[in-house]
Amino acid sequence: MATRHLARSIILQSLYEWDFYGLKSDLIKIMERNLGEFGPGIDELDFVWKITEGIIKNFKNLNKIIEKTAPEWPLSQISIVDRNVLRIGLYELMFADRNEVPAKVAINEAIELAKNYGGPNSGKFINGVLGTVYSEMNK
Repeated sequence: MATRHLARSIILQSLYEWDFYGLKSDLIKIMERNLGEFGPGIDELDFVWKITEGIIKNFKNLNKIIEKTAPEWPLSQISIVDRNVLRIGLYELMFADRNEVPAKVAINEAIELAKNYGGPNSGKFINGVLGTVYSEMNK
C-alpha cells in the first residue's frame, strides 16, 4: 500500500473513532496512537498532520458543504465511514495544496477509501458528492 494511501486510511480510522464517540475524544491523541500502531513506516508524517489539522480547522465548513451538496442526506444519517471519507476528500479537494494533491487524485483516493471501508454504494455516493463540488469549483 502506498504511503499516502496508508496515511489516509489511518486518518479515516482516527476520524471514525473520534466521530463514533461524539467528537469528545482528543483527535490528536487518537491519531498519534493509530500512527504508532498502524503506520510505523509512514515517512510523510507532515502530510498526515496537514490533513488532520486541516479537517479540524475547517470542520464546520466541511460539514456545511456536505449538507449543501447532499441535502437529501442529513449529516447524522450518512454513515460514519462515508461522512469522514467526505471530510478527507473535501479537505484535500478544496483546501490542500494542488501541487501536492491534484483534485482528481483527491477524488480518486476518497472513492478508494469508500470502496475499501464503506458499504456497497459508498463509492458512488462519495463520487457524486465530490464530483458535484469539483464541478461547482470549476464554474
